[in-house]
Amino acid sequence: MDGCVTPEPDAARVAATRDRLVTPQEATRLAELFRLLGDPTRARLLYALLEAGELCVCDLADVVEVTDTAVSHALRLLRTAGIVASRRAGRMIYYRLADGHVRMLLDLSREHLREVT
Repeated sequence: MDGCVTPEPDAARVAATRDRLVTPQEATRLAELFRLLGDPTRARLLYALLEAGELCVCDLADVVEVTDTAVSHALRLLRTAGIVASRRAGRMIYYRLADGHVRMLLDLSREHLREVT
């Protein structure tokens, strides 16, 4: 059974931890980020971009084996959240991961999964 041996909390530790804790607003934004990453199709799209660097909607749809419409919808959500970025080349739009933090998050998540399974 998990529990405390002493009924009194360690006030210094509690205060120090509370000072470094994410704010409620940050916690909400983090939960929204993880909710976006929690969809298997979006996760596969992100890993496709991680591997390829940059792809258009039709290439992403072919790689992940879903419709162009599903890819477009997922990319819109990911772009709005700042997880992916895009660039236009004529009539084509290419998507990539927004920055190194997204790459790191994906790499660390995959590494974690490999350790626990």
